[in-house]
Amino acid sequence: MGGWQNKVLRINLSNKKISTEGLNNNWVKSFLGGRGLGVKYLFEELPEKTDPFSADNKLIFVTGPLTGTYGAANGRYMVVTKSPLNNFITSSNSGGYFPSELKYAGYDMIIIEGKSERPVYIAIYNDKVEIRGATNIWGKTTFETEEIIKREFHNDAKIACIGPAGEKQVLFSCIINDKYRAAGRSGVGAVMGSKNLKAIAVRGTGGVKISDKNAFRKAAQVTYSLIKKSPVTAEGLPKYGTAVLVNIIHESGLMPVNNFLREYIENVENISGERIAETILKRNKACMSCIIGCGRVAVVRGEKEVIGEGPEYEPIWSMGADCGITDLDAITKANYICNAYGIDPISAGGTIACAMEMFEKGIITEKDTGMPLNFGNSDAMVKMIEAICKREGFGDVLALGSTRLSEKYGSPEISMGVKKLEFPAYDGRVAQGIGLNYATSNRGACHVRGYTISPEILGVPEKFDPVETQGKAELVKTFQDVTAVVDSVGMCLFTTFALTINEIKDLFNAATGLSYNVDDMLHIGERIWNLERLFNLREGLNPEEDTLPKRLLETPVSEGPNKGLTSRLDILLPEYYKVRGWNKDGLIEKETLQKLNLM
Repeated sequence: MGGWQNKVLRINLSNKKISTEGLNNNWVKSFLGGRGLGVKYLFEELPEKTDPFSADNKLIFVTGPLTGTYGAANGRYMVVTKSPLNNFITSSNSGGYFPSELKYAGYDMIIIEGKSERPVYIAIYNDKVEIRGATNIWGKTTFETEEIIKREFHNDAKIACIGPAGEKQVLFSCIINDKYRAAGRSGVGAVMGSKNLKAIAVRGTGGVKISDKNAFRKAAQVTYSLIKKSPVTAEGLPKYGTAVLVNIIHESGLMPVNNFLREYIENVENISGERIAETILKRNKACMSCIIGCGRVAVVRGEKEVIGEGPEYEPIWSMGADCGITDLDAITKANYICNAYGIDPISAGGTIACAMEMFEKGIITEKDTGMPLNFGNSDAMVKMIEAICKREGFGDVLALGSTRLSEKYGSPEISMGVKKLEFPAYDGRVAQGIGLNYATSNRGACHVRGYTISPEILGVPEKFDPVETQGKAELVKTFQDVTAVVDSVGMCLFTTFALTINEIKDLFNAATGLSYNVDDMLHIGERIWNLERLFNLREGLNPEEDTLPKRLLETPVSEGPNKGLTSRLDILLPEYYKVRGWNKDGLIEKETLQKLNLM
């Protein structure tokens, strides 16, 4: 078959054993690659109730069969592990150039096992693999780490690494590759840090075999054409990046402000994609094999100006509007620090917003925080980002996330998230589909597991009324299943603004030589989703955790065009369980497991 390299690199950091093996072909055909294949390997190999920070946990870097090929944006990989944030399955997606380089070196997957006694990094040059000492780069930022390893190993190497936050096991630390691309959520960087693994550096000089080159060329041309015709992928994202959403979401009345207490913030245009383009943008930037180019290369202004990337929409919201802040320079600086130290800006900003509400309500004081921590205080926000990364002072508490923070001070209702993962930038009281997706997502409150904002707000591929509940359970299930496929073949989710599962299927079949139809692909997506659910149930998930904070269920939106709305999860969740083939208690029916070959 084409697409896959049919090689797994397995590295045990405890005994320094390095080995290779072929892919399990049955699993490949049933789970594709990327997210699906990584979840399957983790499910089968990880002992139940494994501590995420123990040597027994596994950290899997896995590409898809389309990773490293041309056509659309085929340059993604997943990091799959058990999350320290919530003890459930997590798979964090990233792009850049590292994923394709791993394929060019000849590997579909790296499985990291055990724990090194001392800091190390892994150096891969095609079939030559070494475990090298990293005490000289332990404590360095991600930027510094990449530069040092390139000088030490190979200037053309592509590098995935952690910063000091991952070393110190901030529960929402991430893995940064190519300096600015992030496998961002759920604490994958903390797991990497727990293993004393600083980085993986890869140099590959091979390629990816395509089974039917003519068919693949035609399928790729179709994807190019559709991407160039879509207003989102041809205009909005290249011109303004994901921050194109700032004004759109704010005007639609579903941008949470001040930890979901409000839906409106003055001067929001100051942090919009348009303002970024007018002021700090240097140029846009694309990942490997991408014609969209949504990345932002921008100036970080301050006492000493530097060039960085971002901020994207989610950090603009989490460290901006959610904290009551419209200071673009402060947000850009905070985003730069997140990249340098390796933390998820969504959870970081959401946790600080939670602390700000607690501060304003007198639950915590300056005695706790060391400084005034009120909404709108941009200086305090930046300082808290730094404190989290270094785990200093109050930052040591914030590094545990908003759930543990709010529980520590007896106010769990102030944490805005699901399954201990903080919300992204859309209010589930307004867009009913995204609220249901948050509640049921296997890794917690996640927008990129079923991005129903696309139909509910952007009208892509067709318009759905965001406040309507009818048909939303089916919509959410479909989006979740499609996303599982996209994450597994190695494509960027943004391509789905222009492409359907039909075009993805054509690329996949031409690359691999298989002949799956649309239903086959959706069936695999459903299988992946349910296997993740089985993992979580095995690890202790109580289906009662498929819910939203009381604020979204009971407190109506207080202002704007959606005033008075609450989430109708009471209607949506039973319908969702039914369309998923689960029972009323959220457990998977035997017939569903049989249909999906999960028994």
